[in-house]
Amino acid sequence: MDIFLGIDVGSVTTKFAALDKAGNILHSLYTRTHGRPIQVVQQGLKEVVSVLPADACIAGVGTTGSARYLTSTLVGADVVKNEITCHAVGASSFVPDVQTILEIGGQDSKIIILRDGVVTDFAMNTVCAAGTGSFLDQQAARLSMRIEDFGPLALKSKSAVRIAGRCTVFAESDMIHKQQVGHKVEDILYGLCEALARNFINNLGLGKEILPPIVFQGGVATNDGVVRAFEATLNAQIVVPPNHKTMGAIGAALLAQEHVELTGEATRFKGFAVSEMEYSTSSFECKSCSNLCEIIQIKAGKQIIGRWGGRCDKWDMID
Repeated sequence: MDIFLGIDVGSVTTKFAALDKAGNILHSLYTRTHGRPIQVVQQGLKEVVSVLPADACIAGVGTTGSARYLTSTLVGADVVKNEITCHAVGASSFVPDVQTILEIGGQDSKIIILRDGVVTDFAMNTVCAAGTGSFLDQQAARLSMRIEDFGPLALKSKSAVRIAGRCTVFAESDMIHKQQVGHKVEDILYGLCEALARNFINNLGLGKEILPPIVFQGGVATNDGVVRAFEATLNAQIVVPPNHKTMGAIGAALLAQEHVELTGEATRFKGFAVSEMEYSTSSFECKSCSNLCEIIQIKAGKQIIGRWGGRCDKWDMID
């Protein structure tokens, strides 16, 4: 039974998706990265192999996310793709006629415009954490509530207050001020949801034609308050796919399947035994030119199995 595996390792969360040849999701995993991508990938592989059928055979692997090259070196990926491509492919597999994708992750957000199944434009925000999952986590913790309760409580709002959402510092200060003058928590929370949607559209969506169907994915899409705020801001229905958290991993798996079927090549997957190996990472500054690139390298024991990070290919080595 051929299985295609997608792995999406981000700064905050790590996602796995195992698909069969028909595109059915056999298993998916969404977990926190905790600043330990190698260990989390190894643990994820252990979980995946424990739930797959006994006759399962990994026929292709795709990696994406901010740690996609690291992950590819660890597991032996057949394709390494950026998040834009993987999210577009993943969303299109669930909503074939999707024209706009809104994606908000732990520390970044992005909008992807598609026309006739092809990405024609996109924008990313990786500079400011305002409105991202980590910021919402922080505010939930400050209010002594679980992030899972954020959305349901925000939906109870009857009179949302306006929150300054262009900056995390200003947003938090504004929320504290609104609490101090006696506004209800649910009104403050929904005000923050509105600020997030407003900030997203005014920045990432500026100058872009946002047409339905509109798909919302990423961890923040779990927050019903944010979904409603986007629908109100765009005056359009928002589609949240059932596997919105792992859409990047799903896209990576589908791209791995496409690559293997087009080329006929055997997978480079190193096997689930890599989950038991010891790895270490380090970096150094290349002084060969004025760019002074930071080169990342990874070792399995004492053997260097991968290097990347330069503007040229002097040090590139992907095992």
